[in-house]
Amino acid sequence: MRAMILAAGRGERLRPITDSIPKPMVKVGDRELLLWHILKLKKAGIKDIIVNSAYLSEKIVDFLGDGSKFGVNITHSVEGPTGLETAGGIIKALPFFKGENFVVINGDTFIDADYSQFIHQLAQGESARIYLVENPKHNLHGDFSLDPVSKKCSRGPQYTFSGVAVYSSSVFEGYPVEKRPLLPIFESLADKQELKGEILKGNWFDVGTIERLENVNSYIHSHNIL
Repeated sequence: MRAMILAAGRGERLRPITDSIPKPMVKVGDRELLLWHILKLKKAGIKDIIVNSAYLSEKIVDFLGDGSKFGVNITHSVEGPTGLETAGGIIKALPFFKGENFVVINGDTFIDADYSQFIHQLAQGESARIYLVENPKHNLHGDFSLDPVSKKCSRGPQYTFSGVAVYSSSVFEGYPVEKRPLLPIFESLADKQELKGEILKGNWFDVGTIERLENVNSYIHSHNIL
């Protein structure tokens, strides 16, 4: 399986840190958010990774290179300064996946978990599987509801989308490369009962503000995570 890390975010709420670096290059603990994801994917056996970028994309390209110094194979998908939004970024990167299923991870999150749980073979009639977490304080209204038996997802208040999902390439085929949000695609899949969910096993953090960044660093230090 191949993977994509979404790294095109500007990070307005993390200024002034993100005045000079892209949001996924912010350090938590002793390494960049991007690098945490790459090393965890590698440990799970996923070494072919594409990383999209927009704001200060050269910083990401220079840092990661071809991935060889981290023991992986990195491909870059540079979108230009304004980015293509989530679905647009995936559509631009689609040839990298060669028609196969793939995993996508938001680069501005920190996940203390075994990433092998994301190596999921989609069942017949399942076009995407999204990983869900308990609603954090900043998203108490939630994003999705989950049927515990069928695993089918619909828009609702029960859980928050973690930013991790496994997709069939067919979900994004046929679209032009342009700005496109992800939510309407999720809603379409849910209407067709092709969107399924799974509770993420581990601890998940959105690193979208200075306060949340401090919370992640406190967690890493208190749990001796290296």
